[in-house]
Parts: sequence; C-alpha cells; structure tokens
Amino acid sequence: MSDVILDAADGSTIPVQAMTEAETGPALESIPAGAKAFAAISDFKGKAGQLLLVPGADGALAHVLFGLGAGGDPMAFRTLAGKLPAGTYRIARVPNGMSIDQIALAFALGSYRFDRYKAHGGERARLVAEGADAGEVRQVAHACALARDMVNTPANDMGPLQIETIAREIAELHGATIAVVAGDALLEANYPAVHAVGRAADPARSPRMIEIAWEGAGKDRPLVCLVGKGVVFDTGGLDIKPSAGMRQMKKDMGGAAHALALGRMIMAAKLPVRLAVLTPVVENAISGDAMRPGDVLASRKGLSIEVGNTDAEGRLILADALTRAGELEPALTIDLATLTGAARVALGPQLPPYYTDDEELAGQIEAAARAASDPVWRMPLWKPYAEALDSDVAEIKNDPDPWAQAGSVTAALFLQRFAPAGPWAHFDIFAWNPRSRPGHPAGAEAQAIRGLYRMIRDRFA
Repeated sequence: MSDVILDAADGSTIPVQAMTEAETGPALESIPAGAKAFAAISDFKGKAGQLLLVPGADGALAHVLFGLGAGGDPMAFRTLAGKLPAGTYRIARVPNGMSIDQIALAFALGSYRFDRYKAHGGERARLVAEGADAGEVRQVAHACALARDMVNTPANDMGPLQIETIAREIAELHGATIAVVAGDALLEANYPAVHAVGRAADPARSPRMIEIAWEGAGKDRPLVCLVGKGVVFDTGGLDIKPSAGMRQMKKDMGGAAHALALGRMIMAAKLPVRLAVLTPVVENAISGDAMRPGDVLASRKGLSIEVGNTDAEGRLILADALTRAGELEPALTIDLATLTGAARVALGPQLPPYYTDDEELAGQIEAAARAASDPVWRMPLWKPYAEALDSDVAEIKNDPDPWAQAGSVTAALFLQRFAPAGPWAHFDIFAWNPRSRPGHPAGAEAQAIRGLYRMIRDRFA
C-alpha cells in the first residue's frame, strides 16, 4: 500500500477538528467565525461519523469537522479516512483519551483499497502525524494491508506457490530462515494430513508446508509459534459446496495470511522472542485422487482421523501443523483460521471468537484487544462436546455428531487434541467485511492480529 501517513507536511495542510458530542459546543467556539456559522447551518452536532467539509472564502476546502459521538474509540478515524477527499490533513487537536499513534494507525487502516485489477486506484487522503511513531504505524498498517491483499486476491493469482513466495520475501527481509516441503515429499516428511487434503489439486498447485524460523532476538529467548490455515480455495472436496458457499472461498487462506502478517509485525519490531510461523497450504480440489468421506487418514501426531466430511479440511491440515509446533516446544502457540461458519452464526462477521484454557493468556488477550481496539470474544472449550468427535473406526473424526451443534466449539476441541503443551489459543476468524462501510470496504479484513501483536509485545517485554 502507498504511505498515507506522513512524518511532516510537504506543503499546506487542512486541519481536522475532531470532537465528541459533548465537546462540540466549546470546540466550535475555537474555530473561525465563518466555519462556526457553516457548522450551525449544517446542523453539525459531533455525532459519530458525522463529517463536515468547510470551505474557505475562495471556495476551497479549509476545515474539516469530524464527529466522534460519545468518543473513546480511536478506530473512529478509520471512518474519517474513508470519507475524506484527496488532500493532506492534520489533526488540529488529539481528542482526550487517544494518542496520535492510535489515530494515525486507524487512518491508515481506513485508507486501504484493493485496486490490483483496476487501471487507476485514484488519489487518497494523507495525514500528517507529527509526534507519532510513524515507523511503527506504517509497519503495522502495511502488515494488515498485506493480509488483506492476500485474502482479496483471487485463487488464480494466490495459489500455494504465491503464498510460498510471499513467505520467502518476508523471511529474507527480516533475516529469517525458511523451509518448504511440497508435494509427495510431505509424506516422507510426515505431514500425511496436509498431503491428503491437497493431493487432488493440479501438480502446479501442489500442497506444501511452509516453516519460517527467526532468532533475531537471540537463541535464549522464548519461542512464539504462529500457525495459519492456508486453503487457497475450498471447493468442499467431494462433499462439494453449493455455488453460493463457494463464491468467497478464495479467502480460506486467511489464517495463513494473518499468521504471516503477524509474524512480519513481530520481526519488524524486533520483539524479544524467537519466532516460528507454520503455514500448511493446500487447495481442497476435486479429482480422482481426492480424499473421500469415510477415509481414515494418518496424522503427524500418530492419531488416526476418520474423514466424515471433506469440507472440514482446515482442521486436518492444522492438526499436522500444530503437532509440528509442539515439537518446537514453544512458550506460546497461536493458531488462526477461517475455520467455521458456526463462528459467524454465533458472533457475526465483525467479532472473531477465540479459545484457550489458559486463564492468564485469556486475560492478556482481552486487555491487548481492548487497548488495540481490535475486538475478539472468548468462547468455551466445552469438554462435554468432545465425545461428539469420537469415531467408531478411528481415534477421532473431523466432523462432530449433530447433537453437539456448536460447530466452532467442536472444531476448537478437535484442534486441542493436536495443540502443543503449554499456552495455546485458537482464533476462528472471518477475515472479511460482507458489506462496505466508510473505512471498511467490502472484502478482506485483518482481524485479531493487532491485538495479538500488542499482547505478545507486552507478554514478553
């Protein structure tokens, strides 16, 4: 993405007066009389998202008034970025309880557009963020934009090889090492579930296991392991999805995109940890070699898995990846996956659920998510539902018995069987805005990773 956050002005700037409803009266007293009169006739009240473009004597834009409603949420400035015409702006006054860093990051996130396939994306509003840690803001914003670009890109241009290429670029940029196992070599390397899910794809889109290792903070530092589901397209396999259900399945690699983006944030900031990023990448295609309902798969952990539904493939590849994570003996494991429609039924598109049995970790996730204005919601690993995963012919099955109903919970319980010992959390993200709002265009969305970045930074400080 192009930089919309400037360290300093390279010319004149347009002041933005941001105010809550309670502050509107006093704030309007401090602006020029003409602007105050224009606000009065325009009925500007400081309501949430209310925007007033105030012209000067020459008719050009001279001031911007922006309403924060009750206030308190710096992510409101995403909306501002989505509404402003092209130009260079500055915040005339940082609202109480907010920082210029928070405002600048929100503005950068709200400026995102996916215009890869358009001849010209057009000019964007830019914000002068004097006093902000612009480098940090840009690193986080660029990482979020990377995740969104990857998810937005259609599967014909975002296959396993393209994800591998992006992972290699990230590793090279930050001095990390990368190992890739692809195709039938997955069987020799003991990733049988990853191979089984991806083997039906065209050989040019063969499955692979990508592992980035970074020791930038020193070999004695604790290891953080990030695991991301990378299904570049999900037909559902032989349990084929209907066309409506398949339409957005280019986004089923959103977990891998988020893991790579979060890893990039951690490495760019040189946080005092070691890092492993594991992304199993497959296409869940249909061919004569596709896995079948009723097949029993081997797994890296040694547990046999009955395939009750070929459309529950994400948890199969994550099983092998989480087992690999455990072999590295991490101090913390986070997995991210666009895993279940049940999570959307429970919490909708804007609030991703997460699961952990570690109370300390849950508290840290909650605190960091609030501080970063990056909402998540803890869901229970409800143990009585685990028996819904019992199989008559194998040690576990990938589709729970219907009586359990809670599909996101049972998916998390499945993953828990393979998760490393110690602190672990699973995030069932959507990674998508189903409708456009100012600052939140329809399409890919980065979820949970800003809060997770802050949590990891604070946990290992």
